[in-house]
Amino acid sequence: MIPLWLLVLVLLFAAVTFASHFLFPSVRWFFRRRAERVVARVNQRLAKPIEPFKLARRYDTIERLVFDPEVIRAVNEYAKAEDVREDVAFEKARHYAREIVPSFSATAYFSFGMRLAKWLSRFLYKLRVGQFDRAEYEAIDPDATVIFVMNHRSNMDYVLVTYLVSRAGALSYAVGEWARVWPLSAMIKMMGGYFIRRKSRSKPTARELYRKVLARYVQMATEGGVTQAVFPEGGLSLTGKMADPRLGILSYIVEGFDPEQRDVVFVPVALNYDRVLEDKFLIKADQTGKRRFRPPLFTVLGGVAGYLWARVRRKMTTFGTANVSFGQPLSLREFAQSHAGSTEAVGQELMSRIASVIPLLPVPLVSRAVLAGATTQEAITSHIAETIAAMPSTVAKPRRTPEQMTADGLANLRRRGLIAAGETVTFADSQKAVLAYYANSISHHYTDVNVSSA
Repeated sequence: MIPLWLLVLVLLFAAVTFASHFLFPSVRWFFRRRAERVVARVNQRLAKPIEPFKLARRYDTIERLVFDPEVIRAVNEYAKAEDVREDVAFEKARHYAREIVPSFSATAYFSFGMRLAKWLSRFLYKLRVGQFDRAEYEAIDPDATVIFVMNHRSNMDYVLVTYLVSRAGALSYAVGEWARVWPLSAMIKMMGGYFIRRKSRSKPTARELYRKVLARYVQMATEGGVTQAVFPEGGLSLTGKMADPRLGILSYIVEGFDPEQRDVVFVPVALNYDRVLEDKFLIKADQTGKRRFRPPLFTVLGGVAGYLWARVRRKMTTFGTANVSFGQPLSLREFAQSHAGSTEAVGQELMSRIASVIPLLPVPLVSRAVLAGATTQEAITSHIAETIAAMPSTVAKPRRTPEQMTADGLANLRRRGLIAAGETVTFADSQKAVLAYYANSISHHYTDVNVSSA
């Protein structure tokens, strides 16, 4: 007589064998066919169809990456420097490749991700598109690799741009370590995002190997025509001002560019907000010098509950305006012909084009006027009118009048308690840093110095 435990074990092995040989392949085939139908349907309405590189199986992309000649060379150099076997060094490179390469799902991106991005954008903000020259974008070579290059104000940047360019194609983002938590990490990889290490305590030789694996992945994606989104600043702005570019991802793209092959076209994207969700955490990080910050869970939950309760009571509708403007595209092939083509030159040119089209919004304009000494609604309106009139021609003028901008900005700041209610506009010293944070988002448009948050 067979013992019960042995019978259960035999049945378990039989079930696993059946599933692995018959059930799992059928399920994978079903979802693969469904994904292919989704891609075929989506490609009919996209200006730039989803690239084969993006649709390749993750396992195949990892294998292609780790067997790339430049990666193999880096593996050999690492093995020699660390005095380890080459197979050990190779497995380390494979580990990095698995960490970087996303598992893009067209079904997740277009069936779930796009709907969520659209709903969240409209639920939190009055979304506006500022400057946008349709003719310039229609003139972009359809075979070129398009890379959206953006200033980084909030984690909502990912959501807004994903939604706004949904008809252009599926974006691939470089995502920092903040998102490497389950289940967020799995969702981001399905949406085409790939993780990068901002900082590492590894040995210099290991960091060099990692950079080579990351560089070759970015270059392969660029050569394959994958539409990407890059934040040259590398992290969120802590002061509201634009930071100097950190040239990591850009350097990989520029150094791997072959002018005889597919062109690379950078599209500058400028974002600005009446309310940055993380503003006080960012300001605190700037004041303390500790860039790594994690908002307490109860603080986040309290903020969400407070916002929903205000919406229910109709005390507020949104956090204000979120505006996205698009600057003049830059062809890397044309730029390299007329310039040295160095990464630094490309980075500075892109940041200049982004800065020139950063939108003017009510809260930044009112904050700047109040910090300049305006204490009445009329004085603020006059200050805003003069400010807009002095704007360079590259900056899109607001559609709303100075009076409307003043009223919207004051209402937003009063609702948050950043300025006192009443005829005279005043603010406490403790709120100056927040007002300066918003005023600094547009301060580069002027010849005067940036506002101090001290």
